[in-house]
Amino acid sequence: MTRAIRMDWDPEGKPRKPDILGIGAQKAGTTWMSQMLGQHPDIWTPPFKEAQFFNHRYIEEHRKWLPWHFRRGRINIQKRWDARGQEMPKEMQRYLDRIAREPMFTNHWYKLVFAPAPAHAKAMDVTPEYSTLPAEGVEFVAKFLPQAKFIYIIRHPVDRAISQLKMNLMRARRRPQTVEDWLNEVEDPVLMDRGDYLSYVPRWNACFGPDRLLYLPFGMIAHDPLGFLRRIEGFLDLKPFDYRDVGRKVFASDAALTVPDKARARLREKLEPQFGFLDRTFGPEFVGQLR
Repeated sequence: MTRAIRMDWDPEGKPRKPDILGIGAQKAGTTWMSQMLGQHPDIWTPPFKEAQFFNHRYIEEHRKWLPWHFRRGRINIQKRWDARGQEMPKEMQRYLDRIAREPMFTNHWYKLVFAPAPAHAKAMDVTPEYSTLPAEGVEFVAKFLPQAKFIYIIRHPVDRAISQLKMNLMRARRRPQTVEDWLNEVEDPVLMDRGDYLSYVPRWNACFGPDRLLYLPFGMIAHDPLGFLRRIEGFLDLKPFDYRDVGRKVFASDAALTVPDKARARLREKLEPQFGFLDRTFGPEFVGQLR
């Protein structure tokens, strides 16, 4: 899906903190959510998804790829303007140049990310890596953003891991050839890390109650996308909006990458504790909507 380019910017806007954070999970519809909510007249999102501020501060291994993230974002934004046959507005060029220039990831830099947001709008940062913060990182978020609200999308653990695995394989241009190859791939610990609800959800619940933190099941995006968005609007005290393209997928899965049954079964075995935790924490009705 091509993201619509909105220019409801305040060139004189002052640095500010975000009002809304989409914190995860990875491969759980956060890009779709960002693109939908970015259409709402009372929400402002940066021209790139994922500010990556809190994980840069607390997850050292993420720092090595974050410069690439912003370089890629700058290039993709330029491509969108070029595809429309339009010149990028000067204020956006100045903004992107400032955001991509050192010093980055300071408290002031993070506030500058949201400076163009109109005064009436809620500023939003959607970065799924935030869900993986250590306990001290979540505690810092609570102190740094005492008024913000948070949205955490929960996806079926096996489906989420498989989606991440396919994305990683496509990026690495690697294609397993045998069942043994696939069994080796599903042992990658990163597949467990990004969807470790058993570890992450209690950390967020320790700092935020249901008035500040909304959990939503991923399956609603496919089965009731407008209902999904209405839940968020109610949580954020926003007026209902007529969103475009609510039924379209953001990323198409590579149909040629078919995970063998044995590899799926191995993932299910490894992720079994997650299912018990989700059922105890959210209940069977919620868990029934994860896919």
